Amino acid sequence: MTGQEPVLLVEARDRIRIVRLNRPEARNAANPELHRRLAEVWPELEADPDCSVVVITGNGKAFCGGGDMGLLKTMNEEERVRTSTLAEARQMVERLVRFPLPVIAAVNGAAVGLGCSLAGLCDIVIMEESAYLADPHVSVGLVAADGGALTWPAMTSLLRAKEFLFTGERVSSRVAVELGLANRVVPDGSSLEEALVLADKLARQPAQALRDTKRALNKPLERALHDVLDFALAAESISSGSAEHRQIVDRFLSKST
Repeated sequence: MTGQEPVLLVEARDRIRIVRLNRPEARNAANPELHRRLAEVWPELEADPDCSVVVITGNGKAFCGGGDMGLLKTMNEEERVRTSTLAEARQMVERLVRFPLPVIAAVNGAAVGLGCSLAGLCDIVIMEESAYLADPHVSVGLVAADGGALTWPAMTSLLRAKEFLFTGERVSSRVAVELGLANRVVPDGSSLEEALVLADKLARQPAQALRDTKRALNKPLERALHDVLDFALAAESISSGSAEHRQIVDRFLSKST
């Protein structure tokens, strides 16, 4: 981005890499560039020989506010953009599920839509007191394909996963821990610090034992990639181009002008 900071920053702290979503003025909503970088960054980190643990967080007051409405509108109108963006979504999900190193989410604020999916694909989730999760795909006329439908049934009861995915309602930090969607709640402003303490501890664990334990634990998710993701993304593609979704996006955009 000429004359601007990148939309995704990677900071090195010894053997820890901090990935920061960097569109704070837009609550870190994913525009085309940020969406692309969220798919690209994982093989880059895997190729870094000095990286042992990754922490992902958002700059500003939000973790990630979901998909940028401008991007959703373009996806609705242009099949080429819809196809390429959903291909990136597939890459992000598959690469995170198969990523060999521990990934800790420091959820410093709202984690909505794509942000909720990102948190659910991490290995450990630390949420600040006022942070929340929400997956409003269905509420905006989209199939919930690239996160909650894949990960939530493995973390909480199928009934509770259905309730929150069907309604798009917010899951507070305390309820997220109770449901198994997060590990712990920390005071506002401290999630990154807490995540770095834990990341340092994990970085000192025996590397091969940690990697292969993660791989063993993620085997059910790897199988779910084949069982769930193909259908879910194909269905999301249809819903992304629908008139119903377009009407909802247009309403959101008209309120913001």
